[in-house]
Amino acid sequence: MEILYKTNLAIVALLICLGGNAFAGKFEEGQVAYRRGDYSTALHLFRTLAIQGDTRAQFILGGMYSLGQGVPQDYVQAVKWLRKAAEQGYSGAQSGLGFMYYKGQGVSQDFDEAMKWYRKATEQGEVEAQFTLGVMYIAGQGVPQDDTEGVKWLRKAAEQGHVKAQSSLGLWYGNVQGVPHDYAEAVKWYRKAAEQGDVEAQSALGRMYSAGRGVPQDYAEAVKWYRKAAEQGHAGAQLGLGFMYDLGQGVPQDYVQAHKWLNLSAANSTDKKIREQAETARNLVADTMTPTQIAEAQKLAREWTPTNSGSSKQINGSALQ
Repeated sequence: MEILYKTNLAIVALLICLGGNAFAGKFEEGQVAYRRGDYSTALHLFRTLAIQGDTRAQFILGGMYSLGQGVPQDYVQAVKWLRKAAEQGYSGAQSGLGFMYYKGQGVSQDFDEAMKWYRKATEQGEVEAQFTLGVMYIAGQGVPQDDTEGVKWLRKAAEQGHVKAQSSLGLWYGNVQGVPHDYAEAVKWYRKAAEQGDVEAQSALGRMYSAGRGVPQDYAEAVKWYRKAAEQGHAGAQLGLGFMYDLGQGVPQDYVQAHKWLNLSAANSTDKKIREQAETARNLVADTMTPTQIAEAQKLAREWTPTNSGSSKQINGSALQ
């Protein structure tokens, strides 16, 4: 099973833990500086604590080197500080060090070593490590390929609210070739991830409602979930939403809206199959439209921007037609 999600140490670096110890004052000062974007001050404070052996500071310092926050990006230094904390049993650092070995950042890529550190982190209940361990078992990276063991670890993470583990289980039960489908189970996990804002799960849930897989067919619900993902720039959901407007399923038939969403899907997609489907459907819809309607749809597509404020999605304007 290919799971198209990537763990990012940026998440790890932002998980600045709370709690007191002998260094609480400086640590809290570092937190405040970090959160206001004063990375230089935060780095100085965390480095002082890290040198004195504070595992939390070592962990965060490793993350800042990995991300280039307050210093030039330096994966070797990131590994150095993550290792110091990991060797003292800090689970977040163990997971982070596993990630560095998994990606080959600051060290030679080594799935065996990645598995070693991820496993140590899972022994302490580290959810991110549980998710990645599941991915590695399913892919056969650092261990013999084992779907059963992989799903076990994905489920452990998913049951603790890990959104990508939830979405991955939805994919596993609903869309993996060679695996018996359990659409009701797929919908269960897709819904949990979708409700946390995962666009892949939102789009997938739209497909499940549209096809009536694992749930009674409900075009209005399909439109609802397609729209949530489409408005964030998900090309597959834009394709689905375009079809719904074209056919008048779950929404009043509207060729202008259909053309707009199909046009956006064709422009946004990096998947050849989705892009070709969107282009073909858009051109067929255009054949039923007046020049004025086409111009209006094109204008709406050009003016469209993603709704999620943090998105860096760029629209290929030259691909819009």
